[in-house]
Amino acid sequence: MQAQLREQCANTIRLLAADMVQSANSGHPGAPMGLADITLALWTEFLRYNPDQPDWVNRDRFVLSAGHASALLYAMLHLAGYDLPMEELKQFRQWDSRTPGHPEFRLTDGVECTTGPLGAGFSNGVGMALAAKMHAARFNDQDFTLITANIYVLCSDGDLQEGVSAESAALAGHLGLGNLIAIYDSNQITIAGDARLSMSENVGQRFEAYGWHVQHCNGHDHDQIVQATKAARAEEGKPSLIIAKTTIGKGSPNKQGTSDIHGSPLGDEELAATKRALGWEYSERFYVPDEVREVFANRKAENIEEYDHWQELFNQWQSTHPEKAKTWSQHWEPPYGEDQLLEELIPAVADKVDATRSLSGLVIQQAAKLLPGLVGGSADLEPSTKTLIKNAQSIVPASLDSQVLPDPSFSGRNIHFGIREHAMGSIVNGISLFGGFQVFGSTFLVFSDYMRPSLRLAALSGISSIFVFTHDSYAVGEDGPTHQPIEHAWALRLIPELEVWRPSDALETAAAWAYVLGRDHVFTPAAILLTRQKTALLERMGDFDPRDMLRGAYIVQDFSYELDEKAAYSLKNPDCPGLVLISTGSEGGATQQLRLELQQLGIPTRHVSMPCIEAMEYEEPSFQDYLFPADSLVISIEAGSEGPWRKYADYLLGYSDFGASAPERVLRKQFGFEPEQLRDTLIEWLKEDGVI
Repeated sequence: MQAQLREQCANTIRLLAADMVQSANSGHPGAPMGLADITLALWTEFLRYNPDQPDWVNRDRFVLSAGHASALLYAMLHLAGYDLPMEELKQFRQWDSRTPGHPEFRLTDGVECTTGPLGAGFSNGVGMALAAKMHAARFNDQDFTLITANIYVLCSDGDLQEGVSAESAALAGHLGLGNLIAIYDSNQITIAGDARLSMSENVGQRFEAYGWHVQHCNGHDHDQIVQATKAARAEEGKPSLIIAKTTIGKGSPNKQGTSDIHGSPLGDEELAATKRALGWEYSERFYVPDEVREVFANRKAENIEEYDHWQELFNQWQSTHPEKAKTWSQHWEPPYGEDQLLEELIPAVADKVDATRSLSGLVIQQAAKLLPGLVGGSADLEPSTKTLIKNAQSIVPASLDSQVLPDPSFSGRNIHFGIREHAMGSIVNGISLFGGFQVFGSTFLVFSDYMRPSLRLAALSGISSIFVFTHDSYAVGEDGPTHQPIEHAWALRLIPELEVWRPSDALETAAAWAYVLGRDHVFTPAAILLTRQKTALLERMGDFDPRDMLRGAYIVQDFSYELDEKAAYSLKNPDCPGLVLISTGSEGGATQQLRLELQQLGIPTRHVSMPCIEAMEYEEPSFQDYLFPADSLVISIEAGSEGPWRKYADYLLGYSDFGASAPERVLRKQFGFEPEQLRDTLIEWLKEDGVI
């Protein structure tokens, strides 16, 4: 490409972004204008993509970690030939458009992940690179290199200031993810002004210490950009960081290089001045010269030709490697629905009585035999969260001393995230976004606070990340209040589209895993909350159908009207069918004991176990009417914050203060969770309110 045409292409990108922001009177023009030269080089000389097949598994992934620069990405997607017409660019940041303020996965073809919270996209990129390595180790052979995808991440000063990027960069360097190329837009400007107000470390040396290959280049010099990218692609043993010195808002004569252009439109006068300064001869807004369109059309044709060649080889590979092809299909299309998977998982735990974390560990082993794409790990807590997949390799660098761990390989299933909870969440999301794996990360529930941004982005993105949180109540015991979750279950349930399971016993634990691993739930993330202590086996009715658990709530034992005439109490309201006790998790055993005692006292009582509120709410409204009949009184019982239970219950038995350091049995009594304490508290409330 001639230099003059290249400059025209870069200016087209700059001005499309500036026009979008000006039209919306909202947005961030500075980074797109400063990154136009880099992005042009990537998209026209390096990135492999097929706009007509945006889900091609072997495409390179382009991650805009600096999500506020979304106008840049939308301009590139439009020019590259994705289904993003000019009318969508003109609707930037408007209601019901496919060009929202920050990129959203699934909403816009070509957007690889939802970004905006800084550092998240960078860490998603680490997960994508790891997933590509894992697929390559499983399926590439001398006949066909099925997966060769590279991950390109554009990141900003802000991305690299966020702690999550430091966590994930350290792990990427440790694992030697040579298919990861991060380009750092080093424009030295933040919202507050000069980045030196808050940032003075040598970023290059920091990343070299992490084990990265680091280069510097002028982000506006095409030859330097291309040479640095080629060198990064040639480095197979380390992830690469290209520190590109850029000018924010390049081309704006009065605002470039200042914080004024970071997050505000240029204004009509400055936009006109910018076009004059760039030698832009077109007066029409949102204009793309024909010769620029031709450049991108030619690149699209080249990429489609490469895609067609890959597809031909892939079809041949499937024919000549039927067993591998079958496993490949099982990775990308989960083979079981939730009902069938439940049947397969229940025998792993049957009628066992144990902590639900231990029961979950047994279920994971069974699931791993059935689902070759099941992988996962923890934040250095595998022995506690019971999440190690047995008889499977660990994913660690090949250079690791064999005395530490023999036979490391990217074909393994166990990921050692280290004590990096936030990075773990984002990397799990990145693996989910790449596709082909059902992946989980695990830690103690109290540390879900470290990962909340990742959980929220998983839900917003509609991806099937799984988060296993153990030690789910005050029953952690002696470790004390720093490790005892109180508000955490509800903090997770309040995230829209996140399915939170808190199973009570062996069967419910199997149901939780069957639900989240079933092929019907590939667009929804889930959290599974598990106990440290043993839990009682629920005694269910004779007509119990295990599939009922998959509805999120079901009747464990029903009202009984065979009451002792000399019983101590009776319900004063003749229209009230009785009390309905809702339990989750470890409180299931105490609740079934409480139900028996209330029945003996003359109060008809139903026990409803509700392992997943979200699954229950997917059901028709008539289902809740069935569980909670009109005029019944509903009581929630859960070892944690009570407040949000008011949506479902009339009386709330829980605990909303910080815990304490003591054995679990002591805390259970101190906090009022012995069955007789629950009974006495409830009876007192019912008497005060004139119910009995």
